[in-house]
Amino acid sequence: MFKCSLVVKLSWIINFATPVIIIIIVLYRHTHYSFFSKMVSIYSFFLVTLSITWAHAAKFNIINNCPYTVWAAAVPGGGIKLDNGQTWTITAEPGTTRARIWARTNCQFDASGKGKCETGDCNGLLECQGDGAAPHTLAEYALKQFDDLDFIDMSNIDGFNVPMEFSSVSPSCNRTIKCNANILGECPTELKVPGGCNGPCPVFKTNEYCCNSGNCGPTDLSKFFKDRCPDVYSYPKDDPTSTFTCPSGTNYEVVFCPPLTRRSKAAFEIQNNCIYTVWAAANPGGGKELHQHQSWHINLTDAGSIWARTNCNFSADGTGNCESGDCDGVLNCASDSSPPVTLAEYSLNVSKNFDLFNLSLMNGFNIPMEFKGTSSMCTQVIKCAGDINGLCPNELRHPGGCNNPCTLFKNDQFCCNVDRRSCGATAYSKFFKNLCPNVYTYPMDDPASTLACPTGTGYKVVFCP
Repeated sequence: MFKCSLVVKLSWIINFATPVIIIIIVLYRHTHYSFFSKMVSIYSFFLVTLSITWAHAAKFNIINNCPYTVWAAAVPGGGIKLDNGQTWTITAEPGTTRARIWARTNCQFDASGKGKCETGDCNGLLECQGDGAAPHTLAEYALKQFDDLDFIDMSNIDGFNVPMEFSSVSPSCNRTIKCNANILGECPTELKVPGGCNGPCPVFKTNEYCCNSGNCGPTDLSKFFKDRCPDVYSYPKDDPTSTFTCPSGTNYEVVFCPPLTRRSKAAFEIQNNCIYTVWAAANPGGGKELHQHQSWHINLTDAGSIWARTNCNFSADGTGNCESGDCDGVLNCASDSSPPVTLAEYSLNVSKNFDLFNLSLMNGFNIPMEFKGTSSMCTQVIKCAGDINGLCPNELRHPGGCNNPCTLFKNDQFCCNVDRRSCGATAYSKFFKNLCPNVYTYPMDDPASTLACPTGTGYKVVFCP
């Protein structure tokens, strides 16, 4: 109400002041030249000041790219129904703080704009006047703050309902925050609700998760969100990795269900240093037979995995089977591998213009492997070259390698499917960890098992380093 009344008052002042000053000019232009000059100067300053005040209002284009209808919400701004492909544009003044944009799902509103939504509901109103109810994925901003900067972020503190991207669209700033992971499909049981995945604070309402007082750090449940959306707030004190800035005057775009591809590409060299033939595999990417010392050069995009297959037999049409690492019986893989297999995993341009990569034994082990950056900007290396096959516990042994206990026993103790908070290292995961300390050995393994290189780095995967 205050902002609306201010606009009305300023508009009235301009409309009233213009004819008054014209009259003053006519009356005084001959006999009061100095008064005329001062009045013109004052009026010019007044208009310039108003121009500066309104010139830096930020524009937000809110786009629904979801294959279903959402009801966009913004405070300040209100709300609107958006079918697939539709856009809603709002503006916000410099100095706006604690502003929020989100999507509501499965809503029903009557002609007066009253009703309810399954997720993100704002007191039953189509045009929101207050915050949304959890769960919902949230874009937040404050304009023209310290040092003339806008502060922007995305948050999963109140959970997740639709994938979202929040980005700047002005030449003065190149910033993108994205949360496009399969959070709904992988949501821990205790956080699942109809239409979304709740944040632990709205569910448990304890200081551990809500950070109401004292020291507060990440939890296993906040790490569930952080692992999947690294640039997004996962708990209330997650500031250092989740707040971004742009110069005041920047315009922005919020996309619900952004495209999956990030259009980032990296050059990979996959080399076989084993004394035997392997059949290299990449998903996405395909596959290739590699004899000793042969290499496969391939450009890969977005995110995926690389591995070696052993003891394969393929016919001329590219069909067959492998003892380890088989991908649905084809040479050119288009699906994930069958265990046991040593996996190199990567995700390009996902965190502040960094790539993330790791080696994983969560599907077991078949051959030694090394994964490293090869550009001058990054030479980080992960290696797993221990004698895992030779020392493999009897119950995990497989003709093609050493199986992971989750693959074999399929229970929550080893797979961490249900209660991630109580899922920890086991004697089996420690067996792998002792031989390959920097490699993922179970689903909640140390985050130090993931390395980062600047986007644009080239990579090399070596079998039998």
